[in-house]
Amino acid sequence: MELQTNDKGVRLREVKESDLPIFFEQQLDPAANYMAAFTSKDPSDEVAFLTHWKNILSNQDIQKMTILCNGCVAGNILKFEQFANPEVSYWIGKQYWGKGIASEALLNFLPKIKVRPLYARAAKDNLASIRVLEKCGFERFDEDKGYSHARGKVVEEFILNLNQETPVKIRI
Repeated sequence: MELQTNDKGVRLREVKESDLPIFFEQQLDPAANYMAAFTSKDPSDEVAFLTHWKNILSNQDIQKMTILCNGCVAGNILKFEQFANPEVSYWIGKQYWGKGIASEALLNFLPKIKVRPLYARAAKDNLASIRVLEKCGFERFDEDKGYSHARGKVVEEFILNLNQETPVKIRI
């Protein structure tokens, strides 16, 4: 399934196994791991990464899309169940940060997810991700904290939720 390209050149398509090496390289970045906070124990473990993604690809309950920007793999976006709640998550390669790509991708992805409320999480100091979620209609709902392998300490996070069916596009 492929979704429409927008004026920023952002589009979504099904994840291909050939995307996985790019996803792996993107998640190796130390700054990206720090911002995401809740990452794998060892981001450099390619075997564990590929095993994790092959499980994602084979799980029909997880909606997963590759984010493309002008034809290049910019990241991925997922809808999955966590703590018995439907949740979205995304990863954007660092070279694509600050260009509105995550917001556009999420705005394109949300209409495909019919369940509401829908949840998302972001470390409290990950202001860019919080901004993306709020632009797309998510509101701060609760707080939590957990151990961050990327930071080597407990990190506080916001839990956000989206209650409306279709987000209103806010000019980015």
